[in-house]
Amino acid sequence: MKKYLVIGNPIEHSLSPKLHNHWIKNNNINAIYEKQKLNEDDIESVILKVREKKIQGINVTVPFKKIVIPFLDQLSSEAENTQSVNTIYLNNNKVFGHNTDIIGFELSIKYLGFNIKNKKVLVLGAGGVVPSIIFALNKMQASEIIITNRTKENAEKLKDLFDYIKIVDWGYVPEFDLIINATSLGLNENDEINLDFSKVGQNKLFYDVIYNPHETNFLKIGKKLGNKIENGKSMFIYQASAAFKLWHGVNPELNNETFKLLD
Repeated sequence: MKKYLVIGNPIEHSLSPKLHNHWIKNNNINAIYEKQKLNEDDIESVILKVREKKIQGINVTVPFKKIVIPFLDQLSSEAENTQSVNTIYLNNNKVFGHNTDIIGFELSIKYLGFNIKNKKVLVLGAGGVVPSIIFALNKMQASEIIITNRTKENAEKLKDLFDYIKIVDWGYVPEFDLIINATSLGLNENDEINLDFSKVGQNKLFYDVIYNPHETNFLKIGKKLGNKIENGKSMFIYQASAAFKLWHGVNPELNNETFKLLD
């Protein structure tokens, strides 16, 4: 039986096993997908298992998307350009790192019917999936990409990869058409983002990459102020679908059942 993993810390919230095992069963694949909480010291040994063919594929979530890179043999151009890996597998006997978060985010925005072109986008956060989101936003021709992070120097480091972004101090909320919460604030139901959104107006899009819980406090505020809201469920499903295709050579079915599975 083939074995697949998602690794991260924390990992309890991850619904990746539920989704992947659903697709595995539907496609009659002899495999199992599990989640594993790791510390940074465990990364090398778990990637070695891919090299030894004891594990056929790994998904990577926070905080390891960049940390795994030194242990890989080769990166896709998407992973290289973002210095972020979320999918690992053996390719021609090389441990290969790919990034399906970019296509996951792009497809989720298209699924919403939201046109990024010439829009101002404010991104909260600087780690995890943020490089992938910046890359996708630029590809989709956002007019301005503004980053704010509680630790400003981490936001400034992103300029090494993306010199076109603008950094603002945490606490300052500039004008935007789309705001994305890419921090971990919201994984716990009592988490709050202490920013003042009272003057942002209405009919903006509040987007949270968190999909569990379904409606974070950030999204509740956006809705209360008269804005559209969207959680990270569609992005999660689309990035998972791309990883599944890489591993199994099969496009998993994306239908209402798939989306309801995560409700």
